[in-house]
Amino acid sequence: MKIAVLGGGNGSFAAAGDFALQGHDVRLWRRDAAQVGEHRAAGSRILVKDANGRHDVQLALVTSDIAEAVRDAELILCPAPAFAQADIARRLAPHLTDGQVVFLPPATFGSMIFAMAARDAGNPATVSFAETGTLPWLTRKHGPFEVAITIRAKRLPVGVFPLVTADHALDVIGRAFPGVVEPCGDALSAALMNAGPIIHSPLIVMNAGPIEHFERWDIHKEGTQSAVRRVTDALDAERIAVREGLGYGSPHFPLAHHYAKEGEVWMYGRGSHDRLTDSGDWRERIVLTEHRYMREDLRLGLSLLASVAELAGVATPLAFSFLAIGGAICGEDFLKGGRTLTTLSLDHLDRDELQTLLREGF
Repeated sequence: MKIAVLGGGNGSFAAAGDFALQGHDVRLWRRDAAQVGEHRAAGSRILVKDANGRHDVQLALVTSDIAEAVRDAELILCPAPAFAQADIARRLAPHLTDGQVVFLPPATFGSMIFAMAARDAGNPATVSFAETGTLPWLTRKHGPFEVAITIRAKRLPVGVFPLVTADHALDVIGRAFPGVVEPCGDALSAALMNAGPIIHSPLIVMNAGPIEHFERWDIHKEGTQSAVRRVTDALDAERIAVREGLGYGSPHFPLAHHYAKEGEVWMYGRGSHDRLTDSGDWRERIVLTEHRYMREDLRLGLSLLASVAELAGVATPLAFSFLAIGGAICGEDFLKGGRTLTTLSLDHLDRDELQTLLREGF
């Protein structure tokens, strides 16, 4: 397949390297022309490290020209943080063509932002926008052109906007991720599978003290104590209640399965939490007010959950509490500045009208 990967972070390098390792024709786009020049000078290669060893893979193209990157690509994958989506969507919108699939793993309902950008650009192409519940790789960059993949996802619940294009979108995504894609309906259903706001919001807030005290802190290891886990499960129960309130059926991929040694297999499979902490890659310096767990998962992810919960008529007291505390830490109003149906310009729709939009598109 011809695949375009957008972004220069951990997820983008894991995607580009892993797709190239599978034999796909991979084009990597980055905004920073200087970094693109350095990557080209190094041979446009990525060193992928995984459980099977070290793999030096060749990319077809590294470019700062987004039109060049996505030309003739069947799949356009953008694993950039949710707060970067609006800018990337505006850059991408004029260049999309019929039949292309834009896949955002995960997205916090970013599929709607990309679709709106294409509409606002006056692009009439028939394009599918899809998202899933987690990044398909547990990964960290180990150098400018080197990435370590600790785990590859075993199950990816994927939702599509508009839903009427799902068959085509799921076929394309399934060829890039063979054997792991599971349809979960429309894009909002997929957004409500996003595990990041549920895992990371309690971790970033309830570990605020040690984060500010220690030079480096692994909130997934020392920071994941039983009290934190109980809060995480309660917050996840709010997410599942919102899904059920909107009529979305199981599986809901409850976060408890991520940590369990038996029962239903979660997105990353068995033992993923232990492998994550054993890698040491998540022992890091965290700037509390700047880290993506705060800026993306809490500010954007939980504000979306709280907003949609009101439409569903479901109470989410923990989500509102974390938004209030996180906002106080950062000196912001996360509900006003986050990602809500209001900030997405969807607050004029009732539940039936929103579901019609999700199914049929604009």
